[in-house]
Amino acid sequence: MEPDPSAAPVVSPVPAPPAAANTLALAAIGEVFENAGSETPVPRKQVISWAFWDWATQPFNSVILTFVFASLYLVSANFLPDAIAALPDDDPVKDRALADLSSGYSLATTLAGFLILLIAPVLGQTADRSGRKKRWLLVFTVLLALVQFSLFFAQADPAFFWYGALVLSVGAVVSEIAGVNYNAMLVQVSTPKTIGRVSGLGWGLGYIGGIVALTLVVVLTQLGWFGMDTSNGMAYRVIAVGCAVWTILFSLPLFFNVPEAPPAVGHGEKVGFFRAYVVLVKDIVALYKVHRPTFWFLLASAVYRDGLAGVFAFGGILAAVAFRFSSNEVLIFAIAANVVAGLSTILAGRADGRFGARNVIITALVGLIVMALAVFFLHDTGKLVFWIGGLVLSAFVGPAQAASRSLLARVTPAGMQGEIFGLYATTGRVASFLSPTLWTLAILWFGSTIWGVLGIAIVLAVGLGLLLLVRFPQHVRG
Repeated sequence: MEPDPSAAPVVSPVPAPPAAANTLALAAIGEVFENAGSETPVPRKQVISWAFWDWATQPFNSVILTFVFASLYLVSANFLPDAIAALPDDDPVKDRALADLSSGYSLATTLAGFLILLIAPVLGQTADRSGRKKRWLLVFTVLLALVQFSLFFAQADPAFFWYGALVLSVGAVVSEIAGVNYNAMLVQVSTPKTIGRVSGLGWGLGYIGGIVALTLVVVLTQLGWFGMDTSNGMAYRVIAVGCAVWTILFSLPLFFNVPEAPPAVGHGEKVGFFRAYVVLVKDIVALYKVHRPTFWFLLASAVYRDGLAGVFAFGGILAAVAFRFSSNEVLIFAIAANVVAGLSTILAGRADGRFGARNVIITALVGLIVMALAVFFLHDTGKLVFWIGGLVLSAFVGPAQAASRSLLARVTPAGMQGEIFGLYATTGRVASFLSPTLWTLAILWFGSTIWGVLGIAIVLAVGLGLLLLVRFPQHVRG
């Protein structure tokens, strides 16, 4: 008998994450500093503190957006009318109703995503001029924690579906704006020689943080939530509160140990909010004329990064709805996926320095496209294809994300890190309608969640094609 969807997720005992992940992370930390060469080394404490912001915010992505709150709770029978929720899982009416929740959630994500279009580059530009990247990061980190706290009020009732969907979407936007300033600080905590490994270290620690957070969810479930009443979605709502506390606690090292960098020379002029758009347009024109590879990379990466976002945004939903994973299976898969992603991302940081960020990205995108197609065409063979394909997908997403960040940092003009990473976020948001739209339309047209995979594969393929057309300077050719 299937567990009551309004109760806490029922899972089998899961062993603790392999020590290899943490061992490799610590080895990577040491290597970042040992190989600084003749360049001025960055204090170890600053790099580790910076990287732990990824650890601090990863539960929002892995627990809230991907594997637990959105997929097991929001897009589930908890938010269907009682009559439909009571139908068998293989009933076409219930399957279509769940598909409608999937498309409704992606629609909310698309609409809320446009909030960032007008503000990310200007906020980044303002941070560059004022030298207050860390201060802006603090503001949006606090807002991200508040968003997670507010999910406590998303009760298990169809009337709260749109509340939950909109809060999650706003949280995704807040997280991305925070990431603008966090990413802009990358050049502050690395040298040209270590930038790829430091970027990979941050992503890798983030995934390992996701492993720990997901494991805690499993442990709490096995302990029966200490007798807590888990009806009305209470277990999931408490998980959201726990993620908020996690974000606050583990982001503190960055704010205590990483100093605020001074404003760049020549970028100290203060302008009003609306005047900043005029300056922004001039900077974009100048970027196109003087730093054209950066300009074209921003556009190319916008497309394929939206495909990467789609893999994680809809991966948990795909497992739960299309492959009918139980709560137990989704959580076990989530932990395994984060172990794979964490290890592959840290290893990719080394490959970044040896083979070049561009080659890492191309390899990852090719692997993602092949696996997405395999999952789609072989989905009738059962859950095993998603176990294999999903874990391989996880192994490629993190390296592509980390290498994209380090490649952009390499081609960004000095003193424009905040603004360029603001454009990085904005161009990504400009294209952010691609994966949700193709995912939604494919599901609406064919009436089954599995068809959404093709939409994501198309976005990744287009992004790969655009990246291959970008001509980078020789020193970043790889």
